[in-house]
Amino acid sequence: MIEQSRLVDALTEKDPNVNQLNVNDKRIFPIVGLGNPGLKYSRHRHNIGFMTLEALADELGATWGPVRHEAITCSVEYSKSKLILVKPQTFMNLSGKAVNRILSNTNIDYGSLIVIHDDLDINLGRVRIKVGGGDGGHKGIRSIADSLRFRDFIRVRLGVGRPPEGVAAETFVLNPFSLAEGPFVKRLIELGIEATKLIVTDGAERARNVINALKDLEMTGSETQ
Repeated sequence: MIEQSRLVDALTEKDPNVNQLNVNDKRIFPIVGLGNPGLKYSRHRHNIGFMTLEALADELGATWGPVRHEAITCSVEYSKSKLILVKPQTFMNLSGKAVNRILSNTNIDYGSLIVIHDDLDINLGRVRIKVGGGDGGHKGIRSIADSLRFRDFIRVRLGVGRPPEGVAAETFVLNPFSLAEGPFVKRLIELGIEATKLIVTDGAERARNVINALKDLEMTGSETQ
């Protein structure tokens, strides 16, 4: 176990925009939103993890700091826990590089890591929670698992739907949502935030049961084509 001052320095480099951590009396949840940096990608399906994390930060009144450890981070207290919000700036397929730099020299339990990301296998508007398992072809998830050498972190899977026939998955996720999809995207972000907060307060299993029981607003594959 490393001492508290070293943990604070490793996560924040004494960034004045990030609150100090008290590891003695608060559980710490690193929460990573996946996406690609830059305005070019900001509204793409692949960036729904960024969008949801940014909305969560706004809701909780968190302030983002500058780029450090190849990520933009902020810290905020929520329900007797400390949340470390992380947006990797390495592009999707190297997300693990930034996450590893932030977490590898700390005593944070990797099992408390929550990763919010897009998922092609779930209809647009639906959210599912998963602990561990494979990456489902998602390069950001694969990069984190490989970099940490740990797969049993919590995933908040945000459904962005399947691509229309004849459209490659890589092309589909690197395009913005349509105007008609706007209400579903709004609901998706709201559910992603709710799922994340429930994981922090009630644990992944309870959060999964609650989210699965909701009557999700969803857009089916036929409606997106």
